[in-house]
Amino acid sequence: MPTDKPEPREHPNDPLHGVTLEMMLKRLVNKYGWDGLSKRIKIKCFSNEPNFKGALNFLRKTPWARSKVEELYKNSRFWTDI
Repeated sequence: MPTDKPEPREHPNDPLHGVTLEMMLKRLVNKYGWDGLSKRIKIKCFSNEPNFKGALNFLRKTPWARSKVEELYKNSRFWTDI
């Protein structure tokens, strides 16, 4: 018997599903610190007076930089802890 509500879909193979850019950045900074993050991803907003607001603004406007953050997040395997 069909229902009106679709079943919730889970994305077990997508480590970024449900994770906001802000959550990713906070987890990465907690793990590596700003200095460690700037060594892994060469972006000035991570090395010159880093702060969350400025970094998030830059990452939202710069697809290549966001892609690097997402890749580091996936490689850091935070999603296996959830």
